[in-house]
Amino acid sequence: MSIVKDTALAESGRRKIHWVRDFMPALGGIEARFEKEKPFAGLRVAVSVHLEAKTANLGYVLSKGGAEVRLTGSNPLSTQDDVAAGLASMGVETFGIHGADPETYKAHLLETLSFKPHLIVDDGGDLVHLLGSERPDLAEHLMGGCEETTTGILRLKAREREGILPCPMMAVNDAKAKHYYDNKYGTGQSVWDAIMHTTNLVVAGKTVVVAGYGWCGKGVAMRASGMGANVIVTEVDPFKALDATMHGFRVMPMDEAAKYGDIFVTVTGCKDVITPKHFQVMKNNAFLTNAGHFDCEVDVAALASMAVKREVRRDDIEGFTLPDGKVLNVIGEGRLVNLAAGNGHPAEIMDMSFAVQALALEWLVKHQGSLEKKVYQVPDEIDDEIGRVKLAAMGLGIDTLTPEQVEYLNGWKA
Repeated sequence: MSIVKDTALAESGRRKIHWVRDFMPALGGIEARFEKEKPFAGLRVAVSVHLEAKTANLGYVLSKGGAEVRLTGSNPLSTQDDVAAGLASMGVETFGIHGADPETYKAHLLETLSFKPHLIVDDGGDLVHLLGSERPDLAEHLMGGCEETTTGILRLKAREREGILPCPMMAVNDAKAKHYYDNKYGTGQSVWDAIMHTTNLVVAGKTVVVAGYGWCGKGVAMRASGMGANVIVTEVDPFKALDATMHGFRVMPMDEAAKYGDIFVTVTGCKDVITPKHFQVMKNNAFLTNAGHFDCEVDVAALASMAVKREVRRDDIEGFTLPDGKVLNVIGEGRLVNLAAGNGHPAEIMDMSFAVQALALEWLVKHQGSLEKKVYQVPDEIDDEIGRVKLAAMGLGIDTLTPEQVEYLNGWKA
């Protein structure tokens, strides 16, 4: 039985789910085929992804493909209680409550896994961690899974190196449909949607410090620049730093950038990116936000220990007053700002990412028994199919290589 905050919220949740379904044509096309072919008949699928409307649609589509689905969130602050209730009312077992404490959050993860799934969809690696460490008994029937995030894939590869990966895993985050589209354009828009809605302040003219210039960082910096911000990028990779420079952004270490920023956005997937030495030199009323998966990029605990006062200043904004009277503002507790203080990526963006998830799970089923316990890349044919479907849905066409061009590209003669 589902565990949600209030079943009376179901109608509101269903409205949100039906709304995004209208704007997810690629996943809709897959759903139509799945409903006929039932590729997951007799299989159990556990999903741990941010529990909002687009994720709910993915869970519903998998259920239409014959799967018994259990779905939970991947961050307590991103769970939307009405969506959880709405999805449960649509026949998908759902476990999630907004703002759950760590113990309750873990209990929801375990409840999601308790039916011993055949397949998993993970976002940050929480399911894999439990199945590969604390509860290997729940992995008895596990045949494979997919990972949605950069952070999660780093953890999967670490497990693979140590020989403790519980099953074959598909690196959905590395798919072209994910990092070209979702990471850059989805993160770029949804981060600023959340910051602007939460603060009700202008971006133009402010100095924005973006920590990390991977695909997500590129999107955040691009959108900030487009709205008139002065952008500074901090990096540890020399070539990403050069890339940022070639895009017209200033590049410097965080120790220096901390003095200039009005808004900070961390997008690194690493810990301790902004620490006490940076807090000490920041401007009064600077904003600290994180767009990485885990809430360890901005050291909010250290900031709290430095503060002489902390108060809620607006919904999802907490102010920390330092001994010198300066106030630093943290949005969304330092968790994923676009979900903790916003609605996440637009539906059209998640259409492609979740289409990859659905087809990758189908691929794992078709190849069960022949796969090793390692991280696999999404096959090109899946990526290319989703790209073609998305272009068609947008009314766009592209050229096709002639046989002579194919021969030329595959040959060595001029």
